[in-house]
Amino acid sequence: MTKSSGNGRLILLGAPLGNPGDASARLRDTLGEADVVAAEDTRRLTRLARDLGVTVTGRIVSYFEGNEERRTPELVDAARDGALVALVTDAGMPSVSDPGYRLVRAAVEAGVPVSVAPGPSAVTTALALSGLATDRFCFEGFLPRTGGPRRARLRALAAEERTLVFFEAPHRVAGSLADLAAAFGPERPAALCRELTKTYEEVLRRPLGELATWAADGEPRGEITLVVAGAPAVVAPVPAVADLRAAVADLEAEGTSRRDAITAVATGYGLRRRDVYAAVHAPAAD
Repeated sequence: MTKSSGNGRLILLGAPLGNPGDASARLRDTLGEADVVAAEDTRRLTRLARDLGVTVTGRIVSYFEGNEERRTPELVDAARDGALVALVTDAGMPSVSDPGYRLVRAAVEAGVPVSVAPGPSAVTTALALSGLATDRFCFEGFLPRTGGPRRARLRALAAEERTLVFFEAPHRVAGSLADLAAAFGPERPAALCRELTKTYEEVLRRPLGELATWAADGEPRGEITLVVAGAPAVVAPVPAVADLRAAVADLEAEGTSRRDAITAVATGYGLRRRDVYAAVHAPAAD
């Protein structure tokens, strides 16, 4: 494979979650072509390259949480000087709860082109497997490590109506599930996805209370992604005709035209304008 042509850039490589067969052709090609490969764990990179039958001829450097602040300028400078710099983390997409965000920001600010070779993501893989709603979801990454901050975060999320996706470490998952059950209710549907795409892949689809009990009985092993159903939508009560009339009358008393008052009340209650109009002009009850 030929080396880069001097058009320096940064490319983020989506790596397999576990099964090397999920690697893209672009991942293979880029690992062989890159002038510099920044890896979260150089030993895992070496193993991945061996599994893929790729020879990494560029310079391999480590890039992880402990050294990314120091190493980021070095990698940006290499790209500015014309090098093809590839970033690969242990699994999934760089910068998604993995190193990479700091490097992308620095590259953008330096005018270095940034591209992505898309690949597997534990977020969307677990979401698709969960059996929960996928049309609207939010990714919350890792919860706080300690109980107090974790419970505060979960209280703030308890009313979130979108499906939620979390990452969690095996030794903390029992505590997190217990706090989730307490904050969201033990009957909230959820799925615990473990070791995705690997030999011992497991997906447990149970209410939070049952998952918390299961985790408390023994520490689960492997990479864990939690998917939790959103809170049920709160249906606002339909206001009484008298209340709608009173709201329109109050606005009219302040000098608002009836037309504008009806529009404002309809917007405020989330109703159709014609329904408020009908309420205002309906015969008064005896």
